[in-house]
Amino acid sequence: MVVPWKTVGVLVLVLIGAGSAWQFQEWRYGRQLAEQAGLHAETLNQLTQAAATAQQAEQDKRLALEQRLAVSEQTHFEKMTDAQKNQDRLRDRLATSDLRLSVLLDTADAAKGCGVPATAGAGGVDHAAVRARLDPAHAQRIIAITDEGDRGMIALQACQAYIHALTP
Repeated sequence: MVVPWKTVGVLVLVLIGAGSAWQFQEWRYGRQLAEQAGLHAETLNQLTQAAATAQQAEQDKRLALEQRLAVSEQTHFEKMTDAQKNQDRLRDRLATSDLRLSVLLDTADAAKGCGVPATAGAGGVDHAAVRARLDPAHAQRIIAITDEGDRGMIALQACQAYIHALTP
């Protein structure tokens, strides 16, 4: 059997053409995969950068909040310290008789038999109003009560400032 060389040549050329077409398809598909992988990597990079930016913004907010709260805490501490010093000075003045607490009395009560003299003491600023001095022990208790009230008000203000700092 004689094989015509032209047919074999054509067959070889067809096979070579088909192989090169296959290689061309493979190359084209590989290029598309590479482009998709590049786009995917770029998208992931953008997402990572966006997440890092968001995280940095949250950290900055947290740091600013912590700084505001630290300033608020310092202010609260100073107010508490000042209130304590004022209360201590007031207690010392009461204890050394440098200061006496008195109350203003209703003159109608005095007429009903209260037993308090109707004349005001010298140097009073109440324009001859009837006053009675408090016992030093009672004055100390009143000062202690006002001290607790002052501390409570300062603590309440600190809590309100804290809540105000946390809520936008």
